[in-house]
Amino acid sequence: MNVRPALRFLGRLIVLLAATELVPAVCALFYGDFGDATAFTVSALITGASGFLLVFLGRNAGEIYRREGILIVVGGWVLASAFGAVPYILTETLVHPIDALFESASGFTTTGASVIVDIEGSSRAILFWRSFTQWLGGMGIIVLFVALLPELGPGARFLYKLEVPGPSAEALQPRIRQTAATLWKIYLGFTAVQTVLLMLVGMNLYDALTHTFSTMSTGGFSPRNTSVAAFNSPWVDIIIIFFMICAGTNFSLYYRLKQRAGWNLFRDTEFRIYIAILAGASLLIGWDLLRHRSYDSAAEAGLDSLFQVTSLLTTTGFATADFDQWPVLSRMLLVALMFIGGCAGSTSGSMKIMRMVIGIKSALREVRLIFSPNTVLSIFVGDSRVPNSVVRSVSGFFILYLSTWAFGSALLTISGPDLVTAATASAATLGNIGPGLNAVGPTMNFSIFDAWDKALMVLLMLLGRLEMYAIAALFTRSFWKP
Repeated sequence: MNVRPALRFLGRLIVLLAATELVPAVCALFYGDFGDATAFTVSALITGASGFLLVFLGRNAGEIYRREGILIVVGGWVLASAFGAVPYILTETLVHPIDALFESASGFTTTGASVIVDIEGSSRAILFWRSFTQWLGGMGIIVLFVALLPELGPGARFLYKLEVPGPSAEALQPRIRQTAATLWKIYLGFTAVQTVLLMLVGMNLYDALTHTFSTMSTGGFSPRNTSVAAFNSPWVDIIIIFFMICAGTNFSLYYRLKQRAGWNLFRDTEFRIYIAILAGASLLIGWDLLRHRSYDSAAEAGLDSLFQVTSLLTTTGFATADFDQWPVLSRMLLVALMFIGGCAGSTSGSMKIMRMVIGIKSALREVRLIFSPNTVLSIFVGDSRVPNSVVRSVSGFFILYLSTWAFGSALLTISGPDLVTAATASAATLGNIGPGLNAVGPTMNFSIFDAWDKALMVLLMLLGRLEMYAIAALFTRSFWKP
């Protein structure tokens, strides 16, 4: 493997990241916080200088291929998380490097788990940076990189496939750079519309932007201690629910909607299942809340159940209620939704509905083959035949994902938290969700864990965001062979 091309492109990515660190510096200046403005400027200089050094070390390198592509994608997310932690340290928001790395990785991977105890006690610039990192990571920092750099060559397609979540990455246009640019334009459009709508129902520009960043990225960071519940507004809840659903939908469907006259989202099998899960789980949890008299009003129970179902299925992690106090059935259903996730090609995390569909169909095919072993059976999703290579990939992904979750849960119990806390913390970080139950519930945070546990959860976040295979490849001997 040739490391130098990877260093060159990683350097350019870090230079791009340095430019984004100047955005919260402007925010700090706007609010008259010159100390934070200086801290973000210094952070940008450190990041930019490091990026140029990597570009220099990788000068005159050749093309990027599969191995270099894997190294660029994994290295890009690791370096973004590391350099994204610098502002937390320089502003003294989080002094311990592991805490800063945890918060930064949680932002870029759109996890939304936090170790900041008093969120509203932090500066506006640092809270803007938290949400902004989620927005950058939502559509993907590598996808943005592909969209902005025309000279990536044949390696661009492989970088794109590694970055876009789901069992397969669909190219919307012949050129991958055009596809990446199209996805970011759609993402920007949704961001602008949601920001305006939130301002129309009473939010100021700062709150509207930060909550939009976290909604469209399905990240869940909020500058308020009580998350979205702080606004106590059904209109805010409804707008955020709608855009969480949009963010959890495969973005390629919006392109089809624009290009094909008469085409609608419900013609897509995965989208129909997605909406059915949202509706079914919301109705069941709403009924359970009323049955246990957790709410007096059916409208309030229905809105809160729909919000939390949407938030956890799309892996956003916002909260309008302390669902850790809900009845057992409701909590069990919410945990189950954490493992499903949104649609392939969306900004949501976890295992994805498309994989669930393929996995169930594959299992049913095996049942059929027990009594009819000579039958040739193909798996179809809608009208499309699923290649056997994708079926194998999905099966392997399930094994890796669930094994990693179980192993992570076991390791987290070593430091002392109860099993529910450890299991849901592992699920929440691996699935890029945010809140769990018990000590990591929606009104709590992850500051209770030791430094080693936080480092483990940073790894889980990266594994979840890069969907296992890319990072797992780095731990194989054959990957590093020349």
